[in-house]
Amino acid sequence: MALDLSDTLVIGVTATALFDLSEADSVFRSKYAENKDTAIQHYREYMLDRENDPLTDGTGMPLVKALLDLNRYQPVGEPPLIEVVVMSRNSPETGVRVFNNIRDRKMSISRHAFTGGESVVDYLDAYDVDLFLTTNISDAQKVIDGKTCAAAIVKNPPIDFGDIPEGQVRIAFDGDAVLFDDSSEIVYKAEGLGSFHANEDKNQDIPIPEGPYATLLKKLSRLQDRLPFSVEFSPVRIAIVTARNSPAEMRVIKTLRHWGVYVDEVFFLGGLEKSKVLRAFRPHIFFDDQDLHLEAASKYVPSGKVPYTSDSPLNKK
Repeated sequence: MALDLSDTLVIGVTATALFDLSEADSVFRSKYAENKDTAIQHYREYMLDRENDPLTDGTGMPLVKALLDLNRYQPVGEPPLIEVVVMSRNSPETGVRVFNNIRDRKMSISRHAFTGGESVVDYLDAYDVDLFLTTNISDAQKVIDGKTCAAAIVKNPPIDFGDIPEGQVRIAFDGDAVLFDDSSEIVYKAEGLGSFHANEDKNQDIPIPEGPYATLLKKLSRLQDRLPFSVEFSPVRIAIVTARNSPAEMRVIKTLRHWGVYVDEVFFLGGLEKSKVLRAFRPHIFFDDQDLHLEAASKYVPSGKVPYTSDSPLNKK
């Protein structure tokens, strides 16, 4: 009998986002460049020889572990709070190393999609995925263009990742073109900061249209409702870290109120560097649409880039 997962937060994470498989990927690419007909066989031998070797954590591991830990609050007789699906273009055979590492960490992940070279994107809807973390740029773009779910291309794991408070899940989002659509960002890029501020102040009572992560934010809000804590003391902490400042701040607050979601912390930076605030907030992951912010932030916190839709004016230089 199938479970009703409508209130379960489902994370789809590729094996390369969950673990650091950069060495294996490099082996395949070099062999493919030499001889594409024999590359897969060489890669298969490489993975089979190392299927019992440990892997280091990928960028998505801190978030996945913290979310899975929330299932200790799962109400009796109800669906889990969190489900994780590990997705990979590996075949089941070459994926044994991934399976072994999940078992060794005693992670309660029972769902997998190993597609033997095919894209995993077509299976996101089948698994009811709400957030897709990947290292594959084209896959993330396809998800964003198709409005399948929230998606991000994870950056390399941080080199100076600090401790995060035990028992919490901490997620940070940028605002425009992530939680909200790109309409305000387009005004800023096309007409400058003055026009942007005037537009946002004038329209402060009109909710900003939903962006690619709006549905995920609402799902996180429902997750908070299922936990045995008041929202103020929830172990799920959400922050918005945005370059906006006054007089563009009220439209953000009123939009969140219109959506009926609770956000623990909002930082209106007005041009200050995001990485300093993020180091203080210490999220399990940070989502932004601009490499300008992500390059600095990803050194200290796990980070993921949210692509613009292919037809967005923001893709045009």
